[in-house]
Amino acid sequence: MVGDGFRVFNYFPGMISDRKLVSPFLMLDFNPAYDFGPSDQPRGVDVHPHKGFETVTIAYQGSVAHHDSSGNSGVIHPGDVQWMTAGAGILHKEYHETKFSKSGGPFEMVQLWVNLPKKDKLTPPKYQALEAAKMNKVTLPENGGYVNIIAGELNGVTGSASTFTPINVYDVKLNANGSLEFETPEKHNTFILVINGKVEVNGEAADTHQFVIFKNEG
Repeated sequence: MVGDGFRVFNYFPGMISDRKLVSPFLMLDFNPAYDFGPSDQPRGVDVHPHKGFETVTIAYQGSVAHHDSSGNSGVIHPGDVQWMTAGAGILHKEYHETKFSKSGGPFEMVQLWVNLPKKDKLTPPKYQALEAAKMNKVTLPENGGYVNIIAGELNGVTGSASTFTPINVYDVKLNANGSLEFETPEKHNTFILVINGKVEVNGEAADTHQFVIFKNEG
């Protein structure tokens, strides 16, 4: 448990000894679908500091609210993404949104931490609220599904978030028998987390909640 509102599994750094395999990413936490039940007191994580990196929160089920020391606040709902640049430093808290907290229900989230380059470590803090309905996306042929382009680029479509480091972050929704083929720069680290279902990655099966790291040829 992180606080009393996030029941997470840590894929890295806890499970990976060589950090170079996932650089510039620092951490990946996954809160698989879990029913916290109704509560009059919103669960979450109280005030805590961040500095020198970015947090990317992707909501699948449930809603998350936040407040920070600069007076910013917001809520992300299923399909939305919050991209927070901590930069020079910020205090913030995250918790279940009030309406969701009172009703309860399944809660499912991913949070990815992205390191900032040395020259950008003290950049002013900021937020990018990426709403699902406004997300740039690629529709796959033959009813294969779609890809939300959170950051980077895919098939000529640019991601919705601005970044300090060249990275691609995709949220892929594949229908049955759907497929996606893409290339990444040879020196980029690449990994996939299977949120739900089963997929085949380069000829090998990957099941629900499995984490796949690609070999870096660079």
